[in-house]
Amino acid sequence: MALYVEKYGGTSVGSVERINAVAEKVASEIKAGHQMVVVVSAMSGETNRLLDLARQINDQPPARELDVLVSTGEQVTIALLCMAFNALDIDARSYTGAQANIRTDEVYGKARIVDIQCDGIRHDLEAGRVVVVAGFQGVDANNNITTLGRGGSDTTAVALAAALKADECRIYTDVDGVYTTDPRIVPEARRLDQISFEEMLELASLGAKVLQIRSVEFASKYAVPLRVLSSFEAGPGTLITTEENIVEQPIISGITYNRDEAKVTIRGVPDKPGIAHRILGVISDKRINVDMIIQNISDEGLTDFTFTVPSGDMNACIEVLEPVVEDLGAEELVADDDISKISVVGIGMRSHEGIATKMFKALSEKGINILMISTSEIKISVAVRKEFTELAVRTLHAAFELEEQA
Repeated sequence: MALYVEKYGGTSVGSVERINAVAEKVASEIKAGHQMVVVVSAMSGETNRLLDLARQINDQPPARELDVLVSTGEQVTIALLCMAFNALDIDARSYTGAQANIRTDEVYGKARIVDIQCDGIRHDLEAGRVVVVAGFQGVDANNNITTLGRGGSDTTAVALAAALKADECRIYTDVDGVYTTDPRIVPEARRLDQISFEEMLELASLGAKVLQIRSVEFASKYAVPLRVLSSFEAGPGTLITTEENIVEQPIISGITYNRDEAKVTIRGVPDKPGIAHRILGVISDKRINVDMIIQNISDEGLTDFTFTVPSGDMNACIEVLEPVVEDLGAEELVADDDISKISVVGIGMRSHEGIATKMFKALSEKGINILMISTSEIKISVAVRKEFTELAVRTLHAAFELEEQA
């Protein structure tokens, strides 16, 4: 007997028919003798509907009340799914995030899980019940409802799998695995049978939409075998596991892109110790993620400081930086959201030279100018103008021969 945690996203539970299909699929696992915990998202479109309702009332709704509102979407799904199990004569019990004792920090809209007490869930599993948990939500130390951000149901599932020591965490979605790149841009993209936690972490952080980055962090930290599968067609999906479990390690596993990037430049910054901290510290305090960073060579004691942030955070970034720029006596603050980030990722890069040269040469031959560069041990990222996004992805996918293999 194995214990599986399975997560079904909004499209997977987007209608009564789909909810019944999920119940029937899980029922087959129960009949095979397995214990099952099912984590669900709100039905597709429901969260957006709730957000729209909120903004019809108040353009800037209070964060606490917004979390109370949007968390109800998952509550609908867990109740309906348990009703579907009941119709199949399967005993099931639903849990909200609070009932599942998913404890988070106190940041509304982007809360992080700090602890899960699974005694109630374990008791129900031992009693032979299917446990159905609302994803995306928890409660803070003061019992306020919090939400984990978009894609947070993935994190809920992996965190529960880690706490319960599940044999595998399965993420069911509308794609049948992790691909070498977006098949909508490159139809020849190939589904990967397996990929390392480290590679998936890079891909998720660099724009791949398959999994929320925090879910991969959880899986990696607690070595939870993680599998991405399709809700709509049978198949093995993609297993995300430790590097040691991967028999054949490709040089490059994938090409990813992110159009939601903005470049921020502060010109004429005094070139002296502590300046970077002054600039980036106020941004960090607002929980805005900074990625690529470039500081030019000093000229007459002044330098230009450039970095990228998510485009949705650009205005907030400018707002917190304006007083800092004035205080520093810098010359100018400039922002530009007409950029995309293109990245190549692969654990095989550790033992192969010339990857960057090959990447830059391929882009150059297509007339694609590189605005910024960022590297790590297993990835190289470049910023380019947004208009070149798809061309850059197709060019690099072909250059590294990642197309469908015969």
